[in-house]
Amino acid sequence: MSLIVEGLSKRFARFPALNGVSLTVESGEFLALLGPSGSGKTTLLRVIAGLETPDAGQVRFDGEDFLSLTPRARRVGMVFQHYALFRHMTVAKNIAFGLSVRPGRERPHQRAIRQTVERLLALIQLDGLGDRYPAQLSGGQQQRVALARALAIEPRVLLLDEPFGALDAKVRKDLRHWLRRVHDETKITTVFVTHDQQEAMDIAHRVAVLRDGRIEQVGSPQDLAERPASAFVFDFLGDANRLDGVCDGGRAAFDGFDAPAVVANGAGGRATAWFRPHETLLAAEGPGLAVTVADILVKGALVRFECRAADGRLFDADYPVGAPPQLAIGASAKLRPTRVFVFADEGHDPAAVTPG
Repeated sequence: MSLIVEGLSKRFARFPALNGVSLTVESGEFLALLGPSGSGKTTLLRVIAGLETPDAGQVRFDGEDFLSLTPRARRVGMVFQHYALFRHMTVAKNIAFGLSVRPGRERPHQRAIRQTVERLLALIQLDGLGDRYPAQLSGGQQQRVALARALAIEPRVLLLDEPFGALDAKVRKDLRHWLRRVHDETKITTVFVTHDQQEAMDIAHRVAVLRDGRIEQVGSPQDLAERPASAFVFDFLGDANRLDGVCDGGRAAFDGFDAPAVVANGAGGRATAWFRPHETLLAAEGPGLAVTVADILVKGALVRFECRAADGRLFDADYPVGAPPQLAIGASAKLRPTRVFVFADEGHDPAAVTPG
């Protein structure tokens, strides 16, 4: 029951939205498509749904040629960012819509439709709200109804196009954990589009990172965090610092200090070393890059030190709230990474900081 995409290409005028994309989504898997705007993730979703026709390539599900089927025949459930609920219909009628409009011979009995609606209202934790209208619900509740409507048709594949994009941060966080629980219960093969890195890493079994219509890397959240395949993937997945240095085997050397290096694709020699703020140390003295503390910010359970090097380049260092270094704004300090990543595709970056 795998969903298989092979060599998919799609061009809008001169813009290549998809450029030879190949991808397999296993049966029952929750896969996130992650990338910046224009990377092709929504176009890929729309081709799978039958809302766009590719210029080349294949899409198969359980061995069946999806591209030869109408969108209805594909039995794909789709949830959009802006709910797309029918305002004049109750919650129950919205959920039942996909079943109610089926041709007569395919349409379930009214009792079966009611039972499906009641089951889904329980699943989305909106029991007893079937008689309300969308305008009487919060944004998060409306998005749950949109998901229930997609599930009502018993889709073979569930497609989610940035479904939480219109919601505030706290509601997004609550809903993404709820969505993963719903998926674990229904076991429907799911493809989820987002540009939110934390959202993808929190709920997906695997994440496909797209860039300029191509897939840059596919892997589990842990794979992407610990074994990023390129500088683009590392930079896109979170805040990043970088330094110019020399990589030799498993270490990167800078001016007067070095650090363990995770080396991708045979990188070596002069290269840009990338590292995370939480793997960055600050001290009043000792080895490291000379910086000045420009600002100190509290970010939840972390304290972030924003530091400026002599040439103006900014670096971030994160510490737990209870254990920050004793450095005030304006203080001089030395900054050094505890681990860096070096990529062959990045090479020597003349714009990166040369420590000294």
